[in-house]
Amino acid sequence: MPFVTSSDGTRIAYSVVGAGPAIILIDGALCWRASGPATPLAEQLKDRFTVYTYDRRGRGESGDTTPYAVEREVEDLAALIEVAGGAAAIYAISSGVGLALAAANTGLPITKMVLYEFPILADNSRHVPADYATVMDDLLARGDNAGAVKHLMGTGVGVPKFAIIMMGLMGVFRKLAPVAPTLAYDTRLIMPYWTYAPPTPATWPGVTMPVLDIGGS
Repeated sequence: MPFVTSSDGTRIAYSVVGAGPAIILIDGALCWRASGPATPLAEQLKDRFTVYTYDRRGRGESGDTTPYAVEREVEDLAALIEVAGGAAAIYAISSGVGLALAAANTGLPITKMVLYEFPILADNSRHVPADYATVMDDLLARGDNAGAVKHLMGTGVGVPKFAIIMMGLMGVFRKLAPVAPTLAYDTRLIMPYWTYAPPTPATWPGVTMPVLDIGGS
């Protein structure tokens, strides 16, 4: 399994399939190559693109280095773009969209982007408690990783209570507990945009490449 070394020395595991222009797939919260949509999507794209999937830091086979900063994840992506030939398109989902926008805003050589379901709060249709991040940090500090996943699903995503109960009975929270510490990273990426107002064009002035923004249900 290939690795690339980020600027701070963290080893980032990645996979590559296909042939054609380079595209890098960026996962959302709790996902990595072995658990999430990126690897199956890569199979669908490999006849048209050289597709790079990777484990974001702290997940799967990638390493981690503290303290966390969004800038370190941008450096991880920069290292992978270099492996991909010095420029690449990006497909990002959920909190991964926050990372893609942060990276593009720094001027990384990203040719174009497809951004799917960025979990911002851009109107008053739904509110998340102001202490969401504090509660998340407290759960992780106490080692309650399963509780942190439950907090994301219930308070953050808004999964109905009966579904939360079923997820607990099915062992979903225990299964995802090992990667739960990275929820603090995703929180850093998305909470600046929980403003209950649409972002303005000035939010990401460095994002000048073509972007397709998609919502789903």
